[in-house]
Amino acid sequence: MVQDIFLIYARAENGTIGRDGALPWRLPADLKRFKALTMDKPMIMGRKTFDSFPSPLPGRRHIVLTRDTAWRAEGAEVAHDAHEALELAGEGEVAVIGGAEIYGLFAGLANRIELTEIHGDYEGDTFMPRPGSEWREIAREEHGADGDRPAHAFVTLERDL
Repeated sequence: MVQDIFLIYARAENGTIGRDGALPWRLPADLKRFKALTMDKPMIMGRKTFDSFPSPLPGRRHIVLTRDTAWRAEGAEVAHDAHEALELAGEGEVAVIGGAEIYGLFAGLANRIELTEIHGDYEGDTFMPRPGSEWREIAREEHGADGDRPAHAFVTLERDL
């Protein structure tokens, strides 16, 4: 089975990716990019990430990785380990959308990161380390601050597996 596994997340300069189950910034352009990159693709996520959505996101499969063997939710395909989640996803592009523990499980399997770098520090309770030296930047699109929306960059990183 051929899969193109990619991680997709937004990260502040201090490593923050979340606070209280949500993003600590408001950035509509990031949400639009997320939608474009995940549409019509299976998304692998943890239960807390799934629970953070008001309802399943249209046009995408929601594969939820959880240790709770009794957990079920409308719109979720349940997996209990990374292998099972990838089997459910099938061939093609697979988006890993969080949280931090899920990113850690799939980091060694991914060949691409779609990263939104938030230019600033934010308080949070969920963090990601900076991508390591094995990742090479292949695209960057810088955007300045706009009102309450922070300056940011859309960055694509790749590595050879």
